Amino acid sequence: MDVTTSREHHIGAEQLDDVAAVLSFALEEIDEALAVMVADQAEDRPRDGALLTARLGLDGERPSTLTLLGAQYELSRDRVRQIYTRAAGQVYRRVRATAHPDTAVFAARYPVGWSDERLVRLLLAEIYATDCDLAAQDLAYLKLRLAGHPLQDAKRLAGFVFQRIAGWQQRGRNHPAGPESGAGALLPLLRRAEWARHGTPEPLPDNPIHTVDTADEARGSMAATKPGRTVTFDTALEARLLRLLDESEQVRTFTERPIAVEYTVDDEPRLHHPTVAAHLTDGRTVLVDVVPLGRLACYPNLVRLAATGARARELGWGRLVFTGSAIGEPDLRELPVPASSEHPLRNRLARGPLLWPEFRALTAETGLEPTQFNALVLRHGWRWERGPFRLARG
Repeated sequence: MDVTTSREHHIGAEQLDDVAAVLSFALEEIDEALAVMVADQAEDRPRDGALLTARLGLDGERPSTLTLLGAQYELSRDRVRQIYTRAAGQVYRRVRATAHPDTAVFAARYPVGWSDERLVRLLLAEIYATDCDLAAQDLAYLKLRLAGHPLQDAKRLAGFVFQRIAGWQQRGRNHPAGPESGAGALLPLLRRAEWARHGTPEPLPDNPIHTVDTADEARGSMAATKPGRTVTFDTALEARLLRLLDESEQVRTFTERPIAVEYTVDDEPRLHHPTVAAHLTDGRTVLVDVVPLGRLACYPNLVRLAATGARARELGWGRLVFTGSAIGEPDLRELPVPASSEHPLRNRLARGPLLWPEFRALTAETGLEPTQFNALVLRHGWRWERGPFRLARG
């Protein structure tokens, strides 16, 4: 067990200062195993595969709410929940019947002998670091069942995870905080922003865009002083950002989900509502999106961020990515990577795309770390797909 993984086992989201502390290829291996299971299910039931991938965020994007999935499939929220539960159950039974893929990674990461508190803290840290609050209970339950936990124990522990997150939402401003605090804490983030080079910025909308899942019960809320109203958020990372903006002396006001951005991933049209736009006291406006550090270089996220950046420039606004880490997007692009870790991966990619088993063996051999891997993907323009994993030159 590496040092990072060991620390994950003793940390919860309440104590997590930097999401980088939880990043490891051991966690990525869990997601890859889930993605392979879902891909097997999709061979017989394509809609199940698409729904499970979107609900659990297996492609690297944030999990979808049940309400949004219902709108996409023209079904009620409750009907989507029924379909998800049936599909997830079939995935579990298929794995048990075929022994493919191997579930030993789950048993090793979430041991049956661990205490409730230790398991819940690890699951919460993973959810926080990957920005997956919207599917926290579903992810926790599925991981625990695949690890060998009895049905009722898995339900109970997943319920504890849900209750912790619900508690954060209800406490509003008392959300898990990061290392940044105080009136000037926003300045280091603003130094990473890309700023538009023309004219006066378009005015900031007073209220967020209304979406089909605006009132989804998974969404949290908090009273905010700067906009003078209650603001909403989907994840603890978003809440951390909103609180930072509300406490900053550089911010005059802000609006969550201020615009809609259209983008396309492999000919599939998608719609994105960036996390927040903040109007600063110096007259500038900056559009900020939450993308956790370990998912920043994932292909769908890069496409989305490129579209968001283009829209920000059209509006005369700046653009910033909030990663939940002291390492921001510009820092990641410049992050040093040892040649002994980089060159074997580059040489292998020159021969064609790379799938998970070979990639994992290569990282174990070279000592490449997840943050370094994200840096290389950004630096070289590689295409990193999740759900299942595939890495190729751009």
